[in-house]
Amino acid sequence: MSHKIVELKVEGMNCNNCAMSLNRYLERQGFKDVYVNFQTSEVRYDANESAVHLEQIKKGIQSMGFQVVEEDAPPMKKRWSLERKLWVSAMLTLPLFLNHFLMMAGIHVPALETPWVQFLFCLPVYAIGFFHFGKSAWGSLKGGIPNMDVLIFVGSTAAFVYSLIGLMLEQADYIFFETAATIITLVLLGNLMEKRAVDQTTTAIDELGRMQASKAKILMPSGVLVELPFEQLSVGDKLQVNEGDSIPIDGTLIVGEAWVDESMLTGESEPVLKQIGSTLIGASVVTQGHLQMQVSAIGKDTVLNQMIELVKTAQQNKPAIQRLADRISAIFVPVVLGIALLTFLLSYGFFGVTASEALMRAIAVLVISCPCAMGLATPTAVMVGVGRMARNGILVKGGDTLERITRIRKVVFDKTGTLTTGQFQLKNITYYDRDEPRINALIYTLEQHSSHPIAATLLKEMAHRRRDARIQLKNIKENRGEGLYAEDEEGHVYRLGSKRILKPSAATYNAQVFLTQNGQLLAALELSDEIKKEAGQAIDFLKKEGIEPILLSGDTEGKTKSTAAALSIDRYFAEALPAQKLEKLEALAREGHVAMVGDGINDAAALSKADIGIALSNGSAAAIQSAQLVLLNGRLDRLETAFSIGRHTVLTIRQNLFWAFAYNIVAIPVAALGFLNPMWGALFMAFSDVIVIGNSIRLKYKRLKH
Repeated sequence: MSHKIVELKVEGMNCNNCAMSLNRYLERQGFKDVYVNFQTSEVRYDANESAVHLEQIKKGIQSMGFQVVEEDAPPMKKRWSLERKLWVSAMLTLPLFLNHFLMMAGIHVPALETPWVQFLFCLPVYAIGFFHFGKSAWGSLKGGIPNMDVLIFVGSTAAFVYSLIGLMLEQADYIFFETAATIITLVLLGNLMEKRAVDQTTTAIDELGRMQASKAKILMPSGVLVELPFEQLSVGDKLQVNEGDSIPIDGTLIVGEAWVDESMLTGESEPVLKQIGSTLIGASVVTQGHLQMQVSAIGKDTVLNQMIELVKTAQQNKPAIQRLADRISAIFVPVVLGIALLTFLLSYGFFGVTASEALMRAIAVLVISCPCAMGLATPTAVMVGVGRMARNGILVKGGDTLERITRIRKVVFDKTGTLTTGQFQLKNITYYDRDEPRINALIYTLEQHSSHPIAATLLKEMAHRRRDARIQLKNIKENRGEGLYAEDEEGHVYRLGSKRILKPSAATYNAQVFLTQNGQLLAALELSDEIKKEAGQAIDFLKKEGIEPILLSGDTEGKTKSTAAALSIDRYFAEALPAQKLEKLEALAREGHVAMVGDGINDAAALSKADIGIALSNGSAAAIQSAQLVLLNGRLDRLETAFSIGRHTVLTIRQNLFWAFAYNIVAIPVAALGFLNPMWGALFMAFSDVIVIGNSIRLKYKRLKH
């Protein structure tokens, strides 16, 4: 089934409840895979087979109080920005606020104590609050998930209307204009602080976006060098990149060699030597040398854009810990409204409190309550954690991955290209036929159809060994875990692969790759593969964390056993076919949560089967699609960084949720019992969100203790 993914930029979402309201609205329209991110203002949904027109959706979104920003529309500067609303409100509220404290100190300013003067100061502030909070509140009610602005709107309106009645009746005890104005002003202050703090949690996206070069030097067929905008590049274009330049886009080096700094993308601190045939990642910087490259990917297929995409959508799969907070947030506002009403009725009807005091208690309950803190607790921490991983060359799929990584108790490693370098060397060939050039040509022709790391080594070796021999083969296919199959024009069947292609009665050979013709052995190839330097460090880290490392390989028993022994891995499984790897992973998963580390191509099925698939890759699309974590630099020691950031992100989420729940559990009863003035309640509420977001921002800079 094809999917028509619609992407919109929607402004006006202030909190997670706003996003939940919009999410519910789109789901009611029949859309699938709805994703709403209030931090990045992004909305996506699958519009496949839907009869609802896009223009209807835009009108519906706007009717909820949000603004759909058209893609080609120039950025609009709002006349009534949040900052301007705050400044106007603050200037008009300050006299009322000061007068309140002066009266408490026994100092009287007759002009400010006049009810009509207080009304004139309060009216513009209330008008700002009425439209600002009222629009958002009404939109959330239409969406079915009331947000915090409902509480602020009801609280400030109750204070204003009650004061207006007091003004008409000339009852000074009923007048609380300073309360209404102060609530609105302090909440606007909190909104501004929250907005600026949330922006800091999404800077990873901006940082990645700024790394993209705006122009590229393209080498025309005539040899002329022309500078073109980045957007005009196409796959196959040849580019010139000089020392100090940023590599404009992904590609392959075709002329020259250079040292390239990929630290901003991969977290690798040392520059990497790139030679002919090397993969180049867009946005990395040439520190020494000059090169020519051929463009291999553009647009959303580039590593940089895939990184940005993953950072943006990291919240699409919410951690389990967030789902509880979302359920509570969805019913929080109605519950608080009920508590406020009950506070007024009990205080006035059963405890002998005056109507004015009972109303102040009810308003205090409304303005002290903060569902936003619960809604912000997880997404802000996830965004910072995912951003920090991105800066270390670790791509994360879904916010739930950060939580699941903390539950991992076993890590299963593939051997070739994961624990070992994958850069094989041909140690020896034993020929069982005298026509060596023909055998070499057979190996060369077959390996052209394989993506296995061994194939690259054998292609390089056989290129000169085959001499002038040429072989024509047909029906060539590769069976994962076994090898290659082919036929020639005379009907002979050739197989090249592991010892599984040999007859069960075959003798034991000290080799890893075999070539047969019609079941008869033609050659046996012995290969060597070096263990990665950082593999031991990664295994030691896992053991210290109480996580069991396990080796699961398709290689021979001897090779697998020696690799396990060299790395002090107690449990290993050898000669496993892809289907057998899946069975083994399922068995291990029954013992506890398991992660699989592989190359992301040959182990795609196993990576997707594990609780968490971790791909060591140069950022290829296949690797990114098959795993939940992708280590762009291919270094195993980044496992330590990934586990540490995941653990600290979950710790930050728990701290945030503890604060959010504890704050509301303590604050609401305090307000209901009359120990809190609504103005102070508004102040505390304004800062509660900032505390949660500030704790998330701290994750960006805190030192990770491994």
